[in-house]
Amino acid sequence: MKDSLIAALGPVLSVVKTIDPSDPGAKAKLDAALPLSSLSELAALVRKGVAEGWLAERGDLPVKWGRVSKTDHPATTPLSIDCVSMTGPGPGHEHPQGEIDLCFAVDGEPTFDGNAPGWTVYAPGSWHVPSVSGGQMDILYFLPGGAIRFGPREG
Repeated sequence: MKDSLIAALGPVLSVVKTIDPSDPGAKAKLDAALPLSSLSELAALVRKGVAEGWLAERGDLPVKWGRVSKTDHPATTPLSIDCVSMTGPGPGHEHPQGEIDLCFAVDGEPTFDGNAPGWTVYAPGSWHVPSVSGGQMDILYFLPGGAIRFGPREG
């Protein structure tokens, strides 16, 4: 089942792989190349996967999560991809090489870290407690090099 999602992500990955999370214009580039309105079929597939339990198969709300692919998958390299379904805060973490997120509204009028559904980009070295408020979101996390460090902010 996850292979069907990875195949559907092909056009998205062809753009996301070109994005440098340290570029202040990264979000605008993603919005222009892949507007949220053009990704409704992908959103439906992600929602189906979460509902059927083959995506975000670990945990319980407010945070359910699961790995879609590691960095060594031929279609996703050099990114790892995780799927998270959220209605509240998740664990704090640092993005050593940045993070690119694609957020789909599921219920209510949710925001992710105060941002509307769509793309969010975090620069290398950034840290946050990811949080959804106002409803539920399904989120795809694209991690360059699979790099993430959970725990309190260092330094």
